[in-house]
Amino acid sequence: MNTSSSSLLSIRDLRVSFGGIEAVKGIDLDIAAGELVTLIGANGAGKTTTLKAITNTLATSHLTGDISYLDQKIDRLPAHKLPGLGLVMVPEGRGVFSRMTIRENLLMGAYMRDDLQAIEADIDYWFGVFPRLKEREDQLAGNLSGGEQQMLAMARALMSHPKLLLLDEPSMGLAPIMVERIFEVIRTVANEGITIFLVEQNVRQALSVATRGYVMDSGRVVLNDTAANLLQDPRVVEAYLGG
Repeated sequence: MNTSSSSLLSIRDLRVSFGGIEAVKGIDLDIAAGELVTLIGANGAGKTTTLKAITNTLATSHLTGDISYLDQKIDRLPAHKLPGLGLVMVPEGRGVFSRMTIRENLLMGAYMRDDLQAIEADIDYWFGVFPRLKEREDQLAGNLSGGEQQMLAMARALMSHPKLLLLDEPSMGLAPIMVERIFEVIRTVANEGITIFLVEQNVRQALSVATRGYVMDSGRVVLNDTAANLLQDPRVVEAYLGG
């Protein structure tokens, strides 16, 4: 396991509660630069709450513990400050700007940049990765299918040149063929050296692309190992892979 001194992201004893309900119960987690780490578990395990704690986008909650990114504490940093540090999240449900065109959505991903030629080069690059977006670049994002919106949300996030990309349930609600395509893109992004923290209910797909994984159950991390080992772990197989 990585130590906090070598981690891009480090979480220590994170606890999140809503009223009298503790949703995250003292977890530790580390992600080193260049890794693709996945957090897996059943619905309601606390995975999305963990991501929202990292990005300070939780409403009406009580949070304790330490969250550090690039050796800086960020658990009290406003969410809008994080992209400037290279930390970007693609939320569950995509969150595209439905009344903007595909191109306008991509430009919004680069709103903090002023290198206009490089921005256009990046748009061309992601249009190459997602040709369906290129075909529809002047259409409103709200008219896209769920899978196409997921592609757009990922491409928009990548326009900011993140150091750490958080993905929350990217395969949720998608047809199997689109799930395969989304995970191909996740592999492509990881191969470019972008660090990824992937929260995902599709355990087999998540572990097939990840280098390491954490298993979360009822607000606690119950397993932490390489993805290859977790795929073979009898507890993971029985609980999540139909073994």
